[in-house]
Amino acid sequence: MPFPDFDPVLVHLGPLAIRWYALAYVAGILLGWRYAVRLVRNAGLWALRGPPATVEQVDDLILWITLGVIVGGRLGHVVFYTPDLIWTDPLEIFKTWHGGMSFHGGALGVLIAILVFAWRNKLDLWRLGDVVAASAPIGLFFGRIANFINGELWGRPTTLPWGIIFPGAGPEPRHPSQLYEAALEGIVLFLVLRWATHSRKWLNRRGVVMGLFIAGYGLARTALENVREPDAYMPHFPLGLTMGMLLSIPMILVGCWIIWRGLKEPLPEARAAAPPGAGPTPKPTKAKRADGPA
Repeated sequence: MPFPDFDPVLVHLGPLAIRWYALAYVAGILLGWRYAVRLVRNAGLWALRGPPATVEQVDDLILWITLGVIVGGRLGHVVFYTPDLIWTDPLEIFKTWHGGMSFHGGALGVLIAILVFAWRNKLDLWRLGDVVAASAPIGLFFGRIANFINGELWGRPTTLPWGIIFPGAGPEPRHPSQLYEAALEGIVLFLVLRWATHSRKWLNRRGVVMGLFIAGYGLARTALENVREPDAYMPHFPLGLTMGMLLSIPMILVGCWIIWRGLKEPLPEARAAAPPGAGPTPKPTKAKRADGPA
């Protein structure tokens, strides 16, 4: 089937062009932020430890994460996929509206943002990472939909009836791999993490939800690299591997280690859940001994 006639620009406001690509990032970040706030406010998810941050701290964190996504995603694309831009056309690095954002670079950018934010605010890195990881598939879903609208990152040739002829990709129908990734990395991974947070109550186990996200994304991306067309300018790696696989396989290993570490760590005793921002539960004071008979 032919590629739908999408205009990558939603509307022109004078010289300003509002692009679907940018709106997808805005929608993913805003909805992910609101979901993270709901997690923090849900006292039933934090029965053993209490929430890792206040709502106000989550509000502050969203700016750090936004910068991590944009800066890390763009620099990751340049370093991992188009390093020649550094010396041939360095100004192109700043033109994010042309496309070219790397998830792995964005993930590293977000990790650095969380590290610095947790250190500055004296928060538990593992538990803060759990909240961010549980919300991340929302942004991934919208990002992959934006890739499809842009007609980029298409799949390999296919004879399946839903194959799409993408502009600039030749006359052959191809896998709509962007939609596969939106389904697996976005919807399926979100549901898995939702099961972990709400059914298993694994937000009480430091890092397990984050490990599930890292390993889950690595598995989904590695599998879908088999139907995603590698960038033409990338070298041929042995054993049919792609750059996406080489970056994702370590994620599976690291994610599994984080899950193992979190499940092995002893759980604290049950505590009364305090509302976010209420501060630590005060220690009980010893009763004073009476000076005379009661």
